[in-house]
Order: sequence, then structure tokens, then C-alpha cells
Amino acid sequence: MDSGDTAFMFGCMTLVQFMTPGLAFFYGGLVRSTNVLTIMLQSFLSLGLVFVLWYIFVFSLAFGKSWNGLIGDPSTFAFFRHVSIQAPLTGNTYGEVVSVPNIPGLLFAGYQGMFAVITPALMTGAFADRFRVGPYLVFKTVWMIVVYGPVAHWVWGGGWMQQWGVWDFAGGIVVHITSGFSALASLVILGSRHVPEEGPESLNQPHSVPLVALGTAMLWFGWFGFNGGSALASNGVAIVASINSQIAGSTGMIGWVVVEALMGKKPGMVGACVGAVAGLATVTPAAGYVQTWAALIIGAVASVVCNACVMLLNKYDMDDALDVWGVHGMGGFTGTVLVGLLADDASCGALPTADAARADCANPETVTRSGKQVFIQLSCAVIAALYSFLVSYALLWMLENSIGIRPRKHEEGNLDMEHHGEEAYVTTPKSKLLQNGFLDSADESEASRGESMPLREQAAPLNVALSAPAPVHTPRTPMFNGSSWARRHTCVHPSTGSNGISSPSVLTSLRTV
Repeated sequence: MDSGDTAFMFGCMTLVQFMTPGLAFFYGGLVRSTNVLTIMLQSFLSLGLVFVLWYIFVFSLAFGKSWNGLIGDPSTFAFFRHVSIQAPLTGNTYGEVVSVPNIPGLLFAGYQGMFAVITPALMTGAFADRFRVGPYLVFKTVWMIVVYGPVAHWVWGGGWMQQWGVWDFAGGIVVHITSGFSALASLVILGSRHVPEEGPESLNQPHSVPLVALGTAMLWFGWFGFNGGSALASNGVAIVASINSQIAGSTGMIGWVVVEALMGKKPGMVGACVGAVAGLATVTPAAGYVQTWAALIIGAVASVVCNACVMLLNKYDMDDALDVWGVHGMGGFTGTVLVGLLADDASCGALPTADAARADCANPETVTRSGKQVFIQLSCAVIAALYSFLVSYALLWMLENSIGIRPRKHEEGNLDMEHHGEEAYVTTPKSKLLQNGFLDSADESEASRGESMPLREQAAPLNVALSAPAPVHTPRTPMFNGSSWARRHTCVHPSTGSNGISSPSVLTSLRTV
């Protein structure tokens, strides 16, 4: 094992874990203020439920001993059995195919678990405001077993797609296509959100753009671990994957803003953030297989294709609340196909050692661009999309027709209180105590009835009148002592001429200030 690679991958694992809370903030800012906790909770529940499932048996479904290239044996690494703390996974020890000789097996399992955690959380943006928490947990559990586990095995765990020759560097198929097209199925089953009294425009009005920006920053930051860490070593491939992610995210952001400007829209923060995420999602399957010039193309293509897909759903009244299918589903699909078009040329693919590679080869001895590779990438992307859509559709249909998924109509506008008994923003009445310790005259009667006792108690040490207009103070002298200061600073009522100090004890107190 390599200590440098181990430290690098440990850092990448924490970065990917950080992305799920970032997604919660990103989605939370985009929904209405009365439903923000609901959608954030759905992301955080993935951190709990999905990783427990991953630990028990889903890691084995993805990377265990292959059953005819379709799915892994769930007993291979059940409860992380045979996953060493000190030794790496070397392949074929327990029938598994995956081999990561330079880092501990437990670190690899934990790192891949963070991918599993965020994948179903991505879907929640599509069906925002339309999923009760109980059915959501059931759906997430079964979905991890019948969609994520098998597809991860096909692509990364030695399954039939990997044997055929598909290349997915960091999850274009496994993460983005599966979540995006499953989200599309949810739109068909659940339909659109109910229009509130404020009108349909309020449904798509972000309640907190700063939260959207914060979530984007957290996602972008974590994406360096998501894509860079998929090299599984601290090497040149990790570097090029990270730089490609930055280039594609930046280009996607600028491209999205330009596209919206050409459509007559004003450049805005939300559009810039969505464009950045689109660029990052689209480059994910290609990040470690393409050179930097290709990342620029991928980001530009993402800004056009993903934006067009978002508008397509809007045209047909498909209520993808937070553009999950257009950004993640079609972003991952597009990037997967572009691997076949933009990967290294053939001269980088048949080299005796990586050390003999040309300086500009992104990932020697792996994938190279060709018509055949485009066909393989396209075919696998289509199959994964159809599989995810159809299986998710069947699962959601069964849930909707058994236990029911959607909240009641009157609950959809305030899910935080109706379903979770919490509010994201709790406001308190403005304090009636003025900065100088006096109450407005309009509040005097309320204070005298004892309804504002805390305010009266705050004013009592000063022993000042809780009445009428605010007092007039003479200017304060910087240096003072004793009774001379008290004489100069007696509070005089503007209408009666009497002072507001009614006891010598106050003067004594003031001398001690």
C-alpha cells in the first residue's frame, strides 16, 4: 500500500461526503420557504439510511463476486466482511473483480459508499413537495437494491458492461443517468405540484438564492474528490480529472448565462449555479479520460444540451421542480457518449508502460476515441437509462397504489409543519424596549397589565418612567465622577419638566458606573 495514496483517498472520501449536505442546501434554496426542511431532510436521510444499506450488503451487490455479470453476491462483503483495514482489495481473493492495490480495502468501500449516498438524494429535486417521508424511505431502500447495486456492478464491479468495454470514470452512468432517469419516472407517476393561491410562478421562485449559491460552492468543492478521487491514487490522472472538472464547471456556468441572455433573460445567480452543476455532471464520466481542451468542449455542450432538455420538459408541462433530469440525467448521458468522441487518441492506448506515454495523454492504456467506442458508450447509456426509468416506474407505481406517496393537497404548501412539525424560519415579535430603556406610550397600558413583564423587569434597574414620549438627554461629557455627572444627566420629561429619576438610590447606582 501507498501512504500518499491512502491520505489522498481519505481526503477525497470526506469531500464526497460533504457534497450531500451541499446538495441539501442547493435544493433547499430552490424550493419554497415552507418546504425547505422537507427536501433537506431527504438528502440527510441518505447519509444515514443508504450508508447503512451499503455496509450491510449493497457494497457486495456492486463489487462482490459476480453472478453472470448481472449483480454481485450479497454475501461477499456483507457487513464489510473480508474488507480489510490494513490490506487492499487485490481481486479474485473472494471472487471479486475489483482490484485497488494501493489503499486499504475499507477506505475503498467507504469512498464508494459516498457515491451511493448522494445518488438517490439527487432524485429528490425532481419530485420536490410530492413525496411523504415514509414512502420515500421505502422507495430509497428498494431502489438501492434493484437499480443502484446492479448498475454499479455492470459498470464498475466486473459486470457485463465493463466486460463489453464501457468506460465511466466517476459515475456518468452509475450516478447521474440512474438518478436522472429514475427522477423522470417519478414525474410520470406523481404528476405536477398543486398550484398555490399565489399562482404558478411561486412554485419556481427560489426562496433563498444565497442558499443556492452556498450549496453550489459545497458541491463544486466536493466534486474535486468526486472526480479527482476516482483515479484511486494521487497521480497525474487525479490531477487531470480535477482540472477538467474545474474547466467544465466554469465553462458550463458561463455558457448557461450566455444561453439565457440570448433567450432574453437577465443573467442571474441561480442560472449561473445550475450551469456550473450541469458542466460538472456532464464531465464526470469523462474527467479522467480526456485532455483539458476536451473539458472546455464538454462544458460548452453541457450548457446548451442541458438547458434545452430543461426547456423541453417545461414545454410538455413535466414538473421537474429542480431540473434533475435535464441537468443530471441528460448531463450524465451526454458526457458518457462524449467519452467515445473526445478521449485520448489511439497513440495513447497501446503503450508498454505509463512512463512511456506522451506528455499529453490523459490516461494511457485505457480508453481511446473511435466510432466503436462511441457505439458502446451510447448503447450502455441508453440501456442504463431505460432500465432505471422502467424499474423506478414500476416501483413507484406499486407504492402509489398501495401505501400512497403524495401528501394531501392542503399539506403540499407547508410540508415542514404538516409532516415534520418544524419551521425553517421562526420569527419573534420585535422588542418593544427602546434602546434607552423606555417603552412607547402605546405599550404602557400593556406593560401595566403585566403582559410585558420581561420588558418591565429590564427597565426596573434604571427605575425610569415607563410612560409617554422618549426622554431628552443632554450631551454626555467624556470624563465624569460622582454627583456632578448625575446632575448633568438627569432625565427631564419634555412636557412636565420633571426628571425621570425618582430615588436617590439611582444616583448611588450611577456613581458606581
